[in-house]
Parts: sequence; C-alpha cells; structure tokens
Amino acid sequence: MSLREQIKAILFDLDGTLIDVNLKLFVPEYLKLLASNVSHLVRQSKFISKLMVASQEVDKNNGNKTNEQVFEEAFFPLIGYAREEMNPLFDKFYEQDFPKLRQYTTQKPDAREVMQMVFKKGYDVVIATTPLLPETAVRQRLEWAGVPVDEFPYKLITSLENTSANKPNLLYYKLIAETIGRSTKECLMVGDEDKDMIAAQIGMKTFLVQSSNTELGPNTPEPDYQGTLADLQKLL
Repeated sequence: MSLREQIKAILFDLDGTLIDVNLKLFVPEYLKLLASNVSHLVRQSKFISKLMVASQEVDKNNGNKTNEQVFEEAFFPLIGYAREEMNPLFDKFYEQDFPKLRQYTTQKPDAREVMQMVFKKGYDVVIATTPLLPETAVRQRLEWAGVPVDEFPYKLITSLENTSANKPNLLYYKLIAETIGRSTKECLMVGDEDKDMIAAQIGMKTFLVQSSNTELGPNTPEPDYQGTLADLQKLL
C-alpha cells in the first residue's frame, strides 16, 4: 500500500514547522509581557517561576483532566489568587499584547500552499501544537503563519483547553487519533523536533521539517521522511 493510500490524516506541528519562530526571543518576551499584565498583583519573578511549576504539572497529565484544569489547579494556589481574578487579565493580555509577539515569527512561503493541497486532497488536518497555550494564542499564530482558521476547517487544533496530555507523552498522539476517529497508522505527523518524531512509537508515520529548533536525541525514532514543506507536497 502506498503512503497516499495509507494516510488519511496529517498532523502539523506549528512553531518551526508551519511558521519560523525565534524561540530564544519569543518565549522570554511572552513571559515578560504576560507577567507585566499582572504585576500589580504578583511580582514578575514569582509569577514566572510559578508559571513554570504549573507547566511542569501539565507535562505529567495522565489524561484524566484537561491541561487547563491541571494548570489552574496547580497555578492559582501557588500565586494566591483565584482564577476569577486572574483570567480576565489573561484574556486582556491575549487580546492586546500577544499580537506584539508576531515580530519574532516569519511566514514560511510553502505553508499556505501545502495546507491548500492537503485540504484539496481530502486529508483530515490537525494542528498538533504543544498544548500549553490557550486556543486564542494558537489561532493567532496560525493567522501569522498564513493558514488561518477561518480559511481552513481543521479537524482539531490542540490547545490548553481541549487536550489532556502534552508532548512528548504518547497519550497526546493517541488522544488525537481517537478524537478524529482514525487509527494511528492512518496518521502522518509533520514536525521539527524529537517530541514530534516520537509519534512513530505508536505507529504514526513521521516527516521531519528541519528548523532552528531541530535537535534529535540518540533515542529519537528515525523519521520516515524529511525535507521541506515543498518536499512534503511531492510526497502526498
């Protein structure tokens, strides 16, 4: 059976795969901007350190709760404020300040073309990005990438709210397959890091897109395919 006959769903990582992101600038600036929105309640150093602790709890999520539930149960007690006090400030941040981070990203010219092609060919398409940020942040980054939600009817976009595991936990990939009603053998994971290539361990095919974030470890499964997004188009 050819790859075209076997694969029914394409899972795309976002950062480094569909859009180039300078994470060394993006992440610190993201944390600084977010912390500044709540600095009248929590000092920046405390806010960021507790945010990191809560994010580590999300990494341990075993599927019984959403990542959002795990994060909130860990985070708010650590900083001593209720979600009802903090979430309106977070909402304001994502609406007003998060768009400023676009300057640390660069569109990949082939991203839109490959997305148009996979939809035209009838694949189920999933945005399989690390689900540590809320849906609004993922939607904005998809817009920055030139593949916005209002133009592409994605089967699933993983986010903090709707996902119950985190990369590289294999449960993350199993849950995606279950949610879209496909077997793992019918899925192709396209990404730029070892936490994407790990999907091979549950039977998914993998395609590595090299980026500045690519650093495969000795135990990372060998990608089935690798190249650019233009190469992916030829493959499919």
